[in-house]
Amino acid sequence: MTLPHQVSVAILSWNGRRHLETCLEALSLQHDPGVDWEVLVLDNGSTDGTGAWLRARYPEGRLASPPASPRLRVLASPVNLGFCAGNNRLVAAASGDVAFLNNDTRPSRGWLAALVRALAGAPSDVAAVSGKIVDWDGERLDFGRGVMTFDGHAFQLDFRRPLGSARVPARGEELLFACGGNMLIRRASFLSVGGFDESYFAYLEDVDLGWRLWSGGERVIFEPDAIVHHRSNATSDLLGLYNRGFLFERNAFLTAYKNYEAGLWEQVMPALLLTFLSRTQTMLADNNPGGGSLRIDPYAGWIANTAAPAAATPAMPAAAAPAIGAPPTPLSPAGIGRKWREHGAREFCRRAALKLRAELRAALAARRTARRAARRAGRDGAEGRAAAAAVRAPTLTDERTVAQLRALSYLLAHLEAGAAAREAVQRRRRRSDREIFARFPLYLVPTYPGDQALFASRGFAAWLPEDLPLARHTLDEVMELDPP
Repeated sequence: MTLPHQVSVAILSWNGRRHLETCLEALSLQHDPGVDWEVLVLDNGSTDGTGAWLRARYPEGRLASPPASPRLRVLASPVNLGFCAGNNRLVAAASGDVAFLNNDTRPSRGWLAALVRALAGAPSDVAAVSGKIVDWDGERLDFGRGVMTFDGHAFQLDFRRPLGSARVPARGEELLFACGGNMLIRRASFLSVGGFDESYFAYLEDVDLGWRLWSGGERVIFEPDAIVHHRSNATSDLLGLYNRGFLFERNAFLTAYKNYEAGLWEQVMPALLLTFLSRTQTMLADNNPGGGSLRIDPYAGWIANTAAPAAATPAMPAAAAPAIGAPPTPLSPAGIGRKWREHGAREFCRRAALKLRAELRAALAARRTARRAARRAGRDGAEGRAAAAAVRAPTLTDERTVAQLRALSYLLAHLEAGAAAREAVQRRRRRSDREIFARFPLYLVPTYPGDQALFASRGFAAWLPEDLPLARHTLDEVMELDPP
């Protein structure tokens, strides 16, 4: 067993002073890990007084009063660098191997010692050790094993399931990637692979890092005794739901584009693009006033005298937009309750008010457009109403759709940077994707509206490589959807 020379616990904090109070207190109570260690905190553009609080709370630069207690070093950035660039800065300042820890966690007393022991006893090709993350009460799983979908998205397997029924990896079991909020990684491995991709800002950066480690010939393993308790989404909620959606979509595509090896990428890309386009089209059509008109085939009786002479004016497709001025379809009580819990009362009411205002404005604008169109056509009665409905233009109001389109715009604007990143990843490759996916099959999970029908279709199946290992699952098989 070869112990690391030193370990630096790296904590990034953006407006998380209240979380740091608990996290740093738990770190001060750690069992001796058997190596010299320190704690590095980056105050990442906070506006909640984090820096001043840290200086006042730890004036001696140590977590506790005894001289032998771990040293605390505080770095600061005037702006929010993001999770990736912020942690890269912490690694640059680290004195040894790096243990990443989220600020909204409470590590168990044996957390760091378990990570150090696991890495010290592992073969030299093990670059990182991932620990176990549980909820704040220690009853449900947050992270044990992560799985990746064919298009670069990822899930925490059995997220929110009771620990008694959750699938938790065994000690030393291989993982495709470690969780960025609880892992110990060799500093040399982190730097040689390029660290976290700073263009990601946040989310899926640990998936990308794990894939790069594996393709470069290294491995990642699990240590079940390295336990931290986590307040899920406590920090990420500050970004806003739809801003996170932009990051998920953009970063998933970049993860797939950079990391799939040559030959396999060209085979997977058509299905990946079809999935992205299907989700974007479904959001446009289903979530925006007048969006259903995007499903109209104008040559199916709408224009150029293509309707049968004896037929009535063609009806709107079943999936098209509701009648002008019709109220939006109400959510189910369960759906309303879920959104209330996710966003809180104030944010829920704010979003509902914004959506209602947008719906009313769009309905009034569409009504005016329809009336003008009907007058120009010189029609009235039922035929006029049908013609008016047919020309109703979609109005983009849905924030989730906007996030999806922003992700697409980013990718198109950064093609050159994406290509350069892909070249760098592929130059380091020492292990094939076929070997990696034999260990970690890619998942195919209907997650977005429209996915179920798309993934079940023979047309979609024809776009997938026949020999690509795929594990087909429903979302409720992957995670707990509605915990009590």
